[in-house]
Formats: sequence, C-alpha cells, structure tokens
Amino acid sequence: MLVFASYDNVLHAFARNKEVVHTYEGHKAKIHLLLPFGDHVISVDTTNVLIVWDIQSEEEYLQMDFDKAIFAVSAILHPSTYLNKILLGSEQGSLQLWNIKSNKLLYSFAGWGLGVTTLQQAPAVDVVAVGLVSGHIIVHNIKFDETLMKFQQDWGPITAISFRTDGHQVMAAGSTIGHIALWDLEEKKLISQMRNAHSTAIAGMSFVPGEPLLITNGADNAIRVWIFDGPGGTGRILRSRMGHSAPPTKIRYHGQNGEQILSAGQDGTLQSFSTVHERFNKSLGRGSINKKKSKRKGLQHDTMALPPITAFASEVARQNDWDGIVACHQGYITCTTWNYQKTSMGTHKLRPEAFSKNKPLDIYATAVDITSCGNFAVIGMSTGQVDVYNMQSGIHRGCYGKERAHEGAIRGVAVDGLNQLTITAGREGLIKFWKFKTKDLVHSTDLSSSPSGILLHRDSGILGIAFDDFGISVLDIETRKIVRRFSGHHGRINDMTFSPDGRWLITSSMDCTIKTWDLPSGCLIDCFLLDSAAVSITMSPTGDFLASSHVDELGIYLWSNRSLYSLVSLRPLPADYKPSMVMLPGTCPVQDVDAAGAEETCGEMIEYDSPEQLGEQLITLSLLPESRWKNLLNLDIIKKKNKPREPPKVPKSAPFFIPTVPGLIPRYAAPEQENDTQSKVVNLGVLAQKSDFYIHLEEALSTNEYTTPLNLLKDMGPSNIEIELRGLAPEGGGSMEVMLSFLRMIGMMLNKKYNFELAQAYLALFLKLHLKILSSEPRLLEEISRLSTQLEETWIHLQTLFNQSLCVLKYMKSALL
Repeated sequence: MLVFASYDNVLHAFARNKEVVHTYEGHKAKIHLLLPFGDHVISVDTTNVLIVWDIQSEEEYLQMDFDKAIFAVSAILHPSTYLNKILLGSEQGSLQLWNIKSNKLLYSFAGWGLGVTTLQQAPAVDVVAVGLVSGHIIVHNIKFDETLMKFQQDWGPITAISFRTDGHQVMAAGSTIGHIALWDLEEKKLISQMRNAHSTAIAGMSFVPGEPLLITNGADNAIRVWIFDGPGGTGRILRSRMGHSAPPTKIRYHGQNGEQILSAGQDGTLQSFSTVHERFNKSLGRGSINKKKSKRKGLQHDTMALPPITAFASEVARQNDWDGIVACHQGYITCTTWNYQKTSMGTHKLRPEAFSKNKPLDIYATAVDITSCGNFAVIGMSTGQVDVYNMQSGIHRGCYGKERAHEGAIRGVAVDGLNQLTITAGREGLIKFWKFKTKDLVHSTDLSSSPSGILLHRDSGILGIAFDDFGISVLDIETRKIVRRFSGHHGRINDMTFSPDGRWLITSSMDCTIKTWDLPSGCLIDCFLLDSAAVSITMSPTGDFLASSHVDELGIYLWSNRSLYSLVSLRPLPADYKPSMVMLPGTCPVQDVDAAGAEETCGEMIEYDSPEQLGEQLITLSLLPESRWKNLLNLDIIKKKNKPREPPKVPKSAPFFIPTVPGLIPRYAAPEQENDTQSKVVNLGVLAQKSDFYIHLEEALSTNEYTTPLNLLKDMGPSNIEIELRGLAPEGGGSMEVMLSFLRMIGMMLNKKYNFELAQAYLALFLKLHLKILSSEPRLLEEISRLSTQLEETWIHLQTLFNQSLCVLKYMKSALL
C-alpha cells in the first residue's frame, strides 16, 4: 500500500507514488537503511541510531543506539517466520539477532572478520545470504549458526543479493563495478556473468517471485528488467527505463508533434524522451570513435568513447532515408551523425579534409545546424571556419569565405527555411549573411558586443542573439537590422528558445532566472526564479510545454503554458519586478501556498473598459444590434406582413322587394352607402401627452445638450422610435422648434462622428415621415441643407478609405509577388 522513501533525516510514506500520507521526523543524521516491518517501519541513520516507527500514528515505538566503534549497523533484515525479530549486520563483521517487541538481544554471530554489506533471506527458512566487503557471499543457517556454502567474486564488495524462486536454485549477486554473477546453489558453482549490467554499482536487485525475471537498478539512473529464457542461464534485457547518469547539457524538441525531446548529457549519451509516456523513451547510445573496438573493450576500459555532446541539430525530413541528427563534441574536431530511426550513432564522421589524418588539440567544432530539407549540415569551428557537408554521403561540399568565415571562433550557425541564406556569428562581433549555394558573402552586421550564441526562428525569419555582456538582440534577416534589444539578465545566457508563432523569446541564464520577452511589444512579460540555473531550454512546436534542464539535475523538467487553457495577463512587468522562487516541477501535487498566492496576484486581469469613441477623428459605429436601426425605413412593410388576415365576411342578403324610384320611368333605387362622416382618427394635437424624448429635445434648444435625448432614442425599439418621430410634427402634437432641435441632434452626431449608422437611419426615417412639412418650412430647409453638406463630406472621406483598402487587397490577391 505504501512506498517509503528517506531524504536526509526525514522519512516519507507515499500512497500511489504521488501523495505523501505520512512523515516521520526524529533522526538527527542522514537515514541510510530502511525496513518495512508489518505495522511498523524501521530506519537506521549514519550515527547508528535505529528507530522503530508506528506507520499510522507516526510515533516512535522504539529507539536503539549502537556504539559505532563496536557495532556500526550496515545491513538489516527480517528473517522469515521469525516473529518480531530482526537481524542486523555490522561494519565490524558481527551479526546480532534482536527481538524488537521486548527490546532484547537474542543472539550474537561472530561473523567472518569482514564488514557486512548486505543481508538477504534465502527461499529456505532459517537460511540467510550475507554479502561481505571482500566480495565473499556466505550462505548461513542462523538457527544453528552454521555456514552452508561460500562463494567469492573478484569485483569488490557485494552490493545486492537475490534468489530465484521459479524452480531454479540460482543466486544473483551484484558488484560495485556494475557486473552481476549468477551462482548455482545445487552445484555450488558460477553459472554465468552479466558484465556491464549497469555502468555504475548495482544498487538494488530483486527476482520477481515465481518468475524468471530480475529487476536491477544503479546510480547510472537506470532500472532494467532481465529475463532468463535462453540457454546457459544468462539473462537478456526485457525492458528498461533510463535517464542520463550525468546532467544533460543540451535539449531540443525533435519533430513537429511536440512528443519527443532529444537530450545530450555529460555522460556522453544522446537520448530521446517522450512527453506522452515513458515507454516511448529510447537511448541512441554513447558516442564512439570505433564502435566495434568499444564493444570489445567494455564500458570500463573504453578508450574510444567520444567526449560529451555540446551542441546538436536535428531534422525529421529525411530521417527515414539517412541520418537526421548532427552533433559536435566538447573539445573535439570531428562531428558525428546519429540516426533516430535506428536509435544509434550514424555512419559518418564529419571533419575538414585538412585534418583527416592528424587530430589537432586546439581546434574543435563549436556550432552545428542542419537544413530544413535534411540534406546538408553546416559546422562552425573554433578557428572561424564554416563547412558544409552532405548528410547522405558525408562528403564535404564547400566552405564559406576564402580561408575562413570569421576572424574569431564561430559562436553560432543557422540556415533559413528555404536554404537561401546561411547566417554565421563570430566571436569578433560580426554577424555574416552568406548565399547558401554559391557561398558568397551578402551582408555583414557589426554587433555592439561579442555574441555567445544565436537562434533562428525559421518560419518568421527572426534571429535571436545572446551576448557575452548578458544582453539580447533580435535581428530581422529580411531587413538585416536589429529590431529589438533586451537587457535584464545578470549572468551568462545559457540558452534561448522561440514560441512556435515567434511572438515570445524565452531565455535562461546563470542568474537562475527564466524570462519571457514579448517581441511585438518589446516587453518582459514573465520571469521566474529557480534554485538551480537552467542549462538548456526548448519550447514545444505545439506551444504546450517548455522543457528545461538544470545544473546538477539529471531530469528534464516540463513547464505548462498557462495561456493555452486560462486567461493570463500579458502586461509588461515593472522595471523593479522581483521574481519569486519557483520549485522545479514534480509528481507530488502539494503546492506551495505562498507561490500560489503570488501567482494569483500577478495573474489578476484588470478589466479594460473601452471608451465609446477611441478618437474624435475616427468615424465610430454604435454597439446596437442591426435590428434596432436597419428596419426603420421598412416598418410599414413589416407591419403589413405581420398583420393578421381578416376572416371571410358573410354577403348581405338581397331584399325580397327590390325598391324602385318613383317616376314615370321605373328605375331601381341604388343601394344606400354607409357614410360615416365622423373621422375615427383622433387629433392628438390637443390630447397627446409629451414624452421624455420630446421634453429633452425642447430643453436642448436652449442648452444645446443632445446626449440625453440620443440615449433615450437608443434604448427604444423600432416601433417606439417611429412613434416618437411622428409625434415631432405639429399634427402629431409637436412643433417646428422640436423638429429643428431633432435636426440639430443629428448634426451633433455627424460632427462628433459617433453612432454614425444611427444618425443615417434616424435622419432617413425623419425625412420619410415629414418630407411635406420640411419642404414648406424655410428654417428646416436651411438646417437640412447644412446637414446634407456635412453628410457628403463625411461619406466622401469614408469612401476614399474604403476604396484605398479594397485596392490594396485586390493588388495583394492578384499581383505576382
């Protein structure tokens, strides 16, 4: 149910390998031995204090102190079927059997005069295997204190022992140099050796109960499962999980799906880590001058191993056909190629022809890049020479410059996305642009300081340059000019990476900060402080993660991009901003309260209230929906369409006697028509009550303040607007002065250039309703003519802008650029 792990003098219990459920504090020194024991757990520290803890209550059940000079505890074991008893081994060689319930020493074993390194229970009851410092393994019966058998290994102290329980009488023993020996307990002889199972000491080893599977791990940051299914009893690797045994020096995302990270470490290996699942991890191996000789000599005596990789470049375009990775090594002139598909070192060694036979000590490769097509590798040297090689054949395809490209060492090389330009940076402070194919110099830019590295974002043509004086510049390769300058780091800039869209430049420095610069605004938008400086960083091509590797840290850490799934403020940070310390990402979900609070405060969004008009010279539309103003002119048509149909009328019945007109000639009398002389339309002029809109329009004649009546009109629906405008005429209960006031309100809207479409709609409806009155009234006519001039000026200006934009757009669509 629980996994126990100690760190320094504290012991933790994990549930589901994620959640810390118990913490045991009480040791004064570093814990170096652990033993789960039923409802208790036993821990021993380096000062020889043994504490028995109650797992649930986290209290001390028992504490035992041993004299380091007489009995320094070096191994601990609970013998099977021995109730409440533990067996302790010492550096002096003696063993003691204790009952921890009664706290009594039951028996002391004299030992063999050599320090005990490990104790392991054998499948048989009462039998224990004891590993000694000398490399001896003693199989001992602790019930009768008798030695049953003795084995010896010549590889130094025994570090771990395990027994097979699947029917084969085999014991495996690990050593400090990474070899494993397999012993036959029936024949009492060595069956086979598993050499270089790990590159460091075997730290732990255990056979799976009832299975021919052995699980081993070591300080080389690897855990391996070996299966014993072949002849001769030797094991082969079934599966493994491994990382770097020394901190990574360079990491880069491989491919465009953002699922693989290539990592080069100080241990000389190149590995691929998957961000999806660990089962997709793979190791491309260790660099070697001659792979066959290296295999023959083994890991310990390999003189052919190459130094650690300092820089590499990868491309997926032709990786199925030939090698897709090129790397340069620390202080080494030859660059190596690697094959991602075959997960191995490639076939070519790339070095200048002049040094094909002799190997100079002071000349080495400093920078590499691979073209986006995967066909060519560009390599920069410490002498200032820049060479091009073919990745398929490994043939030298030329160099830049007559003798060398730069006077000083090359600090960075890059090739653009279309293989048109090669960009090189030299220590003397020059950035040079070369034609990729003809190798001719196109342009040279003098920098303010010596560059320490460059990084090209191929999609946008933006080049990031880091300087030795801790500054950063951004150069546009189209115009070949510096477009941004950033300063703020107080230590050497270790690495840079761009976001996929090229908007952010993220930098890491020896001042233990990681900073994000926003290129469009030229501002620092994010900064956080770590307890360990980031040596290398890389941003996922999909933009979801930032990966980082750190000083003295074996792992690669992933940081999630919060802007993808939440609203994040990208406000510029103030000049005096002090970043807060952030813990490196881990699997434990416990979050630091202070850090969380600081993040919330920093990430608070200030709501921006957009003004009604951004500028007085800009023609601004209202925010009203179209239905409020677009149908004003068609209200009568809409009403007709929406009018319910009349039910069919019953025809009048004809009279029985048709009436005639008296006279000499008989004539039929015409049917009487119903003449309703009284009009049903009520004259509202007398009865109408003045509306708020009408009152405010009257007031505006004297105050010249038209904002309130306009706001009232904006809140109304189309039908109400029509009623209000009808009521402005004298027959509707209005007056000429109010109509004049309405026209002045429209004039004010056109002057201020806001609610532009409302002014047009309201004026159109007003003209439609009151055209007869307007034509007969000179004062209104004068106001209308003034409005007409105003409208024409505004529209001509707007139409010019529209035509200009449409012209540019048409040109961009049709012209051959």
